[in-house]
Amino acid sequence: MNFDVLIIGTGAAGLTAALNLAQHYKVGVLAKGALGGGATEWAQGGIAAVLEDEDSFDNHIRDTIIAGAGLNDPDIVEMVVEGAPAAIQRLAELGVPFNLDEDGDWHLTREGGHSHRRIVHVHDATGWAVAQALEKAAVANDNITLLPGMVAIDLIQGKHGKEFSTSGDVYGTYALNRAKGEVETLTARATILATGGAGRTYLFSTAPRGATGDGIAMAWRAGCRVSNMEFMQFHPTCLYNLEVKNFLITEAVRGEGGILINPESGERFMANYDDRLELAPRDIVARANDAEIKRDGLDYVHLDISHRGEDFVREHFPNIYDKLIGLGTDITKEPIPVVPAQHYTCGGVMVDAHGRTDAPGLYAAGEVTMSGLHGANRLASNSLLECFVFGDAAANHIRECWDKLPEPIAVKDWDESRVSDSDEEVVIQQCWGEIRRFMWNFVGIVRTTKRLERARNRIELLRREVDDYYGSFRVTPDLIELRNLVVVADLIIRSALSRRESRGLHYTLDYPETNEHPVDTVLAP
Repeated sequence: MNFDVLIIGTGAAGLTAALNLAQHYKVGVLAKGALGGGATEWAQGGIAAVLEDEDSFDNHIRDTIIAGAGLNDPDIVEMVVEGAPAAIQRLAELGVPFNLDEDGDWHLTREGGHSHRRIVHVHDATGWAVAQALEKAAVANDNITLLPGMVAIDLIQGKHGKEFSTSGDVYGTYALNRAKGEVETLTARATILATGGAGRTYLFSTAPRGATGDGIAMAWRAGCRVSNMEFMQFHPTCLYNLEVKNFLITEAVRGEGGILINPESGERFMANYDDRLELAPRDIVARANDAEIKRDGLDYVHLDISHRGEDFVREHFPNIYDKLIGLGTDITKEPIPVVPAQHYTCGGVMVDAHGRTDAPGLYAAGEVTMSGLHGANRLASNSLLECFVFGDAAANHIRECWDKLPEPIAVKDWDESRVSDSDEEVVIQQCWGEIRRFMWNFVGIVRTTKRLERARNRIELLRREVDDYYGSFRVTPDLIELRNLVVVADLIIRSALSRRESRGLHYTLDYPETNEHPVDTVLAP
């Protein structure tokens, strides 16, 4: 299949770019599974934007840089923050039913790390509402071809051409068609990675099942630099429930007055960790929750919003209320058991202000990237915002520089004639489970050099095993994801070992102090 532009990922970043580009070009958009299976639909809280007179761009910029522990790129922060109001307006025009107050203005809530109310939302299911509007618009556009069930394997470069070359230009991707069980060749003049993060590298994560770092791994294999992979954000409040995994309790619960309580002592504990209490940035609250749990041998801590009253709680958090009432917890009368869980990948493929990577013809937007927006810790509700601004930025640059993009080449078909079907797929599940467990235990919220070295030794062994397996058997979705997980786990460990300080989301007992001059961690293939 040939397209003008190929986009890998159907979340907020991918579909934003697709809708922009479809005004001029034929666009193919790949989803690894069904449409809407990515992280966008899971986003509860909302989108940060300066939308009232009492707030300002300077305030939003300052809050973002404080949360990012000074490692942000100020120019990128300014670009994204100033692009937020227009992004919200475009979404409203697409039909996203943002909550309004009684005067008909945006209803804004507040989240941790924000100095003002600036979170525009659709109750507590903003991501779902945004995804529905974007998908509806994409389905209705004749220039957009949505391709669900296509698992991208590797980016196509000169080495894949019928006439071999050493060109690092990107011309599309090879992808496994789940329905056919065959690898297909998809070519384009420009390719955009919008594949999301790498949350499933960890045992406990709020990320969807497909968040296996595919875009980061593919870009790395294509010769792109990757940066700041040590900064894995752990959300402070994931529901603790033995039956339901990965259900996030949005930051907005704390923003609207929710308090954290040690269930053993019955005491509110955040005053022991930060003057901002429950509204401290996520890294601080996550470490506080982790410390309380480990010190007292707890399974969880309590998050209590019941003091705000039944009407308030049910109006502001209807989806969380319905979900938990079905699990036997009435959040209008009792606290919510919560634990920290991996939530967001702040590092990723290095891009510039136009979403360009190191490989000509390859762009990236959203959680797959390290754009400079988040620094060492993402500020709440800046994630969807980054998707909209950078999805548009990549699309605009492609349109402006169309004639300079590399011409497509004749590409060799995928060759699996030398491999066979595997009868040992238990190996994949075993390796996957091992990675997630040691990453959680050794490369988690609190780190030491010794733990990181143990993780490095294990990933080296697994990398050799997976490479051997990959070279011997036909690809499957699970094998493709495992191959990528090994790459991103290795990148996280290497990045963490190279940072000899504690900053933002990277906290190590061996180097508890923060260096005076912040520097990005940059890894090159």
